Amino acid sequence: MRIKQFTFNPFDENTYVLYDDSKECVIIDPGMYTEADRKMFEIFIKENGLKPILLLNTHCHVDHVFGNGWVSEKYGLNLSAHKEEVAVLEMYPTVCQMYGLNHLPSVGITEFIDENDQIKFGNTELSILFTPGHSPGSLSFYHEESKQLIDGDVLFERSIGRTDLPGGDYDTLISSINKKLFTLNDEVKVYPGHGRSTSIGSEKMYNPFFN
Repeated sequence: MRIKQFTFNPFDENTYVLYDDSKECVIIDPGMYTEADRKMFEIFIKENGLKPILLLNTHCHVDHVFGNGWVSEKYGLNLSAHKEEVAVLEMYPTVCQMYGLNHLPSVGITEFIDENDQIKFGNTELSILFTPGHSPGSLSFYHEESKQLIDGDVLFERSIGRTDLPGGDYDTLISSINKKLFTLNDEVKVYPGHGRSTSIGSEKMYNPFFN
């Protein structure tokens, strides 16, 4: 499995495309905000001959859903996320107004997914980890074979997701990281919703929230 990372919108949000030799791919947290963002993304998909088959949100905060509507229409995809994110997504227009941002239409969550489910595309299977705390329905997507994790805004390099937004809870987030992420192999590479990638082992050793 290969991962392509884009950084979009005023929040420097990381959008991911996961794909394999089958050329099927999944799009996670599309944050395209400008026409340039959308064009860059479209060119990558075309040049690599990829076929998007799934649209996933780790969670539905404003910076992670700007591109939901465009991706859904462009590639004919429904949105999959946790059921606890419905209320978060419903706040999206209001949050755009609060920040003075353009409200780019999203789509509702059509497919509810949880950690008992698996994500399948091409020759690849992803496990789902329920990792609330930053947002009430935050999910992380894990590919065991390649030891790669897409974790949204749960764990960052030397930091963690903020918990002062509606539905956030510090103790829940710390528990999610300890029980769901820090039980993974130290070699697992973590691709967060903002900033650089890191590893489970590095964060267990150096993250100030756990030392």
